[in-house]
Amino acid sequence: MDFGKQLSLVRERAPLVQCITNFVTVNDCANIILAAGGSPSMADDVREAAEAVRGSAALVCNLGAIAAVDAMVSAGKTANELGKPVVLDPVAAGNTALRRQESGRLLAGVKFAAIRGNASEIRALARGELTGSGVDVSGEDAVTDATLPRTVETARLLAKQTGAVVAVSGPIDVVTDGGQTILLRNGCATMARITGSGCMLTSLLGAFCGADPGHPFEAACAAIAAMGVAGDLAEERRLRNGTGNATFRTDLIDAVFNLTEEQLNGRVRYEVYEG
Repeated sequence: MDFGKQLSLVRERAPLVQCITNFVTVNDCANIILAAGGSPSMADDVREAAEAVRGSAALVCNLGAIAAVDAMVSAGKTANELGKPVVLDPVAAGNTALRRQESGRLLAGVKFAAIRGNASEIRALARGELTGSGVDVSGEDAVTDATLPRTVETARLLAKQTGAVVAVSGPIDVVTDGGQTILLRNGCATMARITGSGCMLTSLLGAFCGADPGHPFEAACAAIAAMGVAGDLAEERRLRNGTGNATFRTDLIDAVFNLTEEQLNGRVRYEVYEG
């Protein structure tokens, strides 16, 4: 798989990505899109969301903005009508009755090109179960070599239910369209020590899908590969300089900005899952 080619498409086409995301991560989501070569729009008011998506290449719906689900549904339906990819981040989808209800409303009302979440969030969507620990993955859902079979099974189930490419983030990232499945093994533990790394990744996925809307599986794999390699590079810099998580956050965005096609293809660690 040519991950670098997908990165090149983002930089060549500079997709405008409309993000409806939460106030905690909105600035970082905008900056990671800019770093990749795209352009962010953060229009989230229900009175303009559908209109704003008409000029965008892709839409990102982040359930962290739980009060803006009406805007997500409105913009999502317009994006569907126009054939533009919509990406969902089901933040804490299994934690509360409200989030279970609203994630169900989104899945019923909008066709998603891709869905990205941690293993607890994906399990909540696929199986309707109470899962997770706040916005974090629960210990029982953590993606390891031992838990891979059930993680892949759940991701494939959700992909078949929704027709979306499903990406599960963790120490091992899983991407599937219900048939083909790729595992990616880049990234570092420090990424979980900053607020919004998952939201940033979903926004990055929006940029890659917007740049190549006809190939959501390849776009999702490349976005996750780019974020993972950038995490590796930022961690190397953190360890070299003896800095902490705040500097790491900046270094992560810088690493995406400076990432080359050759670097991405050379450093990505991935495999086709045959199980």
